[in-house]
Amino acid sequence: MATPRSTPSARPYHHGDLRRAIMSAALETIAADGPAALSLRDLARRAGVSHAAPAHHFKDRAGLLTAIAAEGHELLAGALREAEDLREAGVRYVRFAREHPAHFQVMFAPQLLRTGDVELITAQALSDAALRDAVAGVPARDRGVESRLAGVAAWSLAHGFATLLLAHNLDDALGGGEPEEMFREVAATLFRPGAGPDTDTA
Repeated sequence: MATPRSTPSARPYHHGDLRRAIMSAALETIAADGPAALSLRDLARRAGVSHAAPAHHFKDRAGLLTAIAAEGHELLAGALREAEDLREAGVRYVRFAREHPAHFQVMFAPQLLRTGDVELITAQALSDAALRDAVAGVPARDRGVESRLAGVAAWSLAHGFATLLLAHNLDDALGGGEPEEMFREVAATLFRPGAGPDTDTA
């Protein structure tokens, strides 16, 4: 009988990459079953190390989730920086959520995190700055509101769309279409050239 292959998350770590191995296994667990299913003891077993080993890198479950959230904000900031305008920044936000669902679940759940962690605060500042820069690139006449409110509106639209998407609440509306294309159409109703507060858009 052939010996079953081990999955990547079940292989013992080597060459000192335990931190990455634990985070990768955690991301798999969160994507499949949510953050509540996360157990350091189980992750250590999957990585083939003692149950105490993950604590050397993350201390506890909150530390692991905080590291995942910080990594997520760094990845999101990089994605937003690649956008040529605010609408495309929203598209990349939605794409990030699709490609990194476990990060996305944890990043905006402060009750699970060490919110005072320096690494997390720094990473959050990067993603916040990337969104602000995208909003700043929209002429004031097109925003219709001051930049702070425009940023809230843009974030709310992208985050709400991504959240509904991951929860499969948009499956019927999409009808098999691409989420990013639907988001582009939805976003087109938010920031339209010349559609300021005094413009008749009827």
